[in-house]
Amino acid sequence: MTQVEASEMTVEELQALLKEKTEKQRKEREKARKAYESGRDMEIQDLMSEASYLTERLEAFKKKCHERMDTQAVKLAEYGELRSNSKGGFTIKHSKGNLAITRIRSTNPYWDERSAKAVELIKDFLYDTVKKRDVKTFEMLMSFLAKNKNGDMEYSKVFILIQHEQMWDDKRWQEGIRLLKESYSVNLRGYGYEFKSLDEQGKWENLKLNFTAL
Repeated sequence: MTQVEASEMTVEELQALLKEKTEKQRKEREKARKAYESGRDMEIQDLMSEASYLTERLEAFKKKCHERMDTQAVKLAEYGELRSNSKGGFTIKHSKGNLAITRIRSTNPYWDERSAKAVELIKDFLYDTVKKRDVKTFEMLMSFLAKNKNGDMEYSKVFILIQHEQMWDDKRWQEGIRLLKESYSVNLRGYGYEFKSLDEQGKWENLKLNFTAL
């Protein structure tokens, strides 16, 4: 429509034309929205369906791994190739030396309520006695009690602290170390598995069974 034609129209006609164009635009947007949502929903359903299938397959595969590796653990123990101090984790290799499967023991370290009292006693002793004599030793020992981002003490650090148990005979120090040792336990979450093969350079390469590793 030219500017002249528009100028010759009445107000009512212009309003009707604007309403018609507005309605047309609304229908076009609605059509585009429905087309987008329909395509999106199809993609979601397709990917979710495949994800569900893969989840079922992975669950079945993990169950199979548990059963087969439990059997291998028994055979290794009978054959004398499983360490007596093994807590469930071990590796089996193909006779050609190019394939290996490792069962990893997955645990949750846990500190019970006694750990809070232990830390209180140890810190009281360190501030009251050690800090006055040797600031560097004080800071080092305090760092072993530091908590990680999850709010838990790390056993590897606390273990170093425990190794210094005989350094002082102060009751606070001795009682704190005792409570630390008693408050710690490990809960078995289950077992994870690594599947490895030797590449052309003779290096072990993990099969990537999770998205983040791909």
